[in-house]
Amino acid sequence: MRSLWRIVIFILILSGNLIMAQSHQLFTEILNQHVKNGLVDYKNLKKDSRLEKYLVQLSNTEPEKLSRNEKLAFWINAYNAFTLQVIVENYPVESITDLNTGGKIIGYLFGKTVWDKEFILINKKKYSLGDIEHKILRKMNEPRIHFAIVCASISCPPLRDEAFEPNIIEEQLKSQAVQFVNDKTRNYFDKQKREVYLSKIFSWFSEDFGKKDEIVLKFIAQHLPENMSKDILDNLSKWNISYKDYNWNLNEQK
Repeated sequence: MRSLWRIVIFILILSGNLIMAQSHQLFTEILNQHVKNGLVDYKNLKKDSRLEKYLVQLSNTEPEKLSRNEKLAFWINAYNAFTLQVIVENYPVESITDLNTGGKIIGYLFGKTVWDKEFILINKKKYSLGDIEHKILRKMNEPRIHFAIVCASISCPPLRDEAFEPNIIEEQLKSQAVQFVNDKTRNYFDKQKREVYLSKIFSWFSEDFGKKDEIVLKFIAQHLPENMSKDILDNLSKWNISYKDYNWNLNEQK
């Protein structure tokens, strides 16, 4: 009987640890204090020891045991939290691209960017930010992750002031998509000329949104006001797409 109780207690402890690992409340508290209008107070975040505590929480999680929504929330939060870590460890910095080995151009040419560095430890396995984005999140067939993961730059989606949580992630992703698509600094629609100037995100990851311009526009139209959405859907072939320059300056509160 004692052996049985020990087994039960052990299972409860494991379950409790998993539940604790999937409560991203600590990250929400951090973001709520240091993020405003999508911009980050890196100066004070650098002094906040809770970020390191949250990163340890992520590192001790076993992602393979999570449900799909739990995995989605976990990896989005991990990408954003470890990106914040990269910045605060090197702060002050003008752009995350300054952290590429050999500089911006050399880093891209030789695969030595900040996104290629395997500095993230999750359940004793090393990952890079690029691994999380391309090998995990993009494989989950959820294009709205591109409006949720934030690479610490002005042209990235605004960083949400709360963590992503499995039970509300659908609402959170929808909110991020609507906010990003309708942000005129990132995407601009000229209905009269039927011209749209899109974020480079729609170009870089076009295969995630549908590859062809018309399919990408259909995706975007889902998140626009009805009058604009209808015009796009009724005149797909008449809309011309251009892409805006990407601003890599740090997404910092001034």
